[in-house]
Amino acid sequence: MRLRTGWLEVLFWSVLAAGYVLWPSQLPFASQVLIAGLFALSYDLILGYAGILSLGHAAYFGVGAYAAGLLAAHGWGEPISGLVAAGLVAGLAGLVTSPLVVRGTDLTRLMITTGLGLLLFELANRLGAITGGVDGLQGVEMQPLLGAWRFDIYGRTAYGYVLAVVFVLFLAARRLVRSPFGLSLRGIRGNPGRMRAIGCRVDLHLAAVYAFAAAYAGVAGALLSQTTQFVGLDVLSFSRSAELLVMLIVGGAGLLYGGFVGAAVFMIAHHYLSSLDPVYWQFWLGAGLVIIVLLGRDGILGFFHRRRSSAASAP
Repeated sequence: MRLRTGWLEVLFWSVLAAGYVLWPSQLPFASQVLIAGLFALSYDLILGYAGILSLGHAAYFGVGAYAAGLLAAHGWGEPISGLVAAGLVAGLAGLVTSPLVVRGTDLTRLMITTGLGLLLFELANRLGAITGGVDGLQGVEMQPLLGAWRFDIYGRTAYGYVLAVVFVLFLAARRLVRSPFGLSLRGIRGNPGRMRAIGCRVDLHLAAVYAFAAAYAGVAGALLSQTTQFVGLDVLSFSRSAELLVMLIVGGAGLLYGGFVGAAVFMIAHHYLSSLDPVYWQFWLGAGLVIIVLLGRDGILGFFHRRRSSAASAP
């Protein structure tokens, strides 16, 4: 199984690296898909592995986007340091708010995370003199990447930059979920009472992974603001959190790659259906999502994983 997983992973990332040849005119859109995939990966860490249900994860995405955007708008346009700063700010925001989230049940967590997202959205709207309000943050100018590659309108530099960041963060996330800490998160998701009984500090583990996922979401938001050189209020919107949940359900939670698959399916379907039927595209998108969930309740990757497990266990 390791060999099969290994070559599939190599194929996956090789196809993405070959994007310059495979879809040269769609590099800006491909960058957005990768950013959405990283955002979905951050949500998978708390939902798929720790069992924390949230409808306000866009709050940390928006915090990272505004952090990187404000740095660039005020003269600090170096991409990598701005990305790190945005991730740290979003991670700190996740750490501060984690006590409100990790101690509740699913319904309580949904209400609290939704409330936090709405609060930050209205705060950013009220602070229009700083954030730009409904007009968006203007004047975001990025310096050349590593002092050599400028961000052009064709998205070449942006795509390579986003792909490299996403790949590194994916490797770190995979290392995390395969570590003893990641195994403890699976145990907490399955039976938190039993994990407490054997001495696991459940709340501390959940707070740690929540802050870690918030940092990942902040990096995804920072990548969006750096590559588009614009930050709007929609980065904090409830709809972005809802779409994130849909992406992960479609791709499959608890599988790491499910977020990337779900983001690609959702965004490509959104793009083409809205161009084919600008008025009723949401109907067709909704119908397609319902069919996907009915055919594979664990998402696309979950469906294939079950089929492979069934085939392996068959005599």
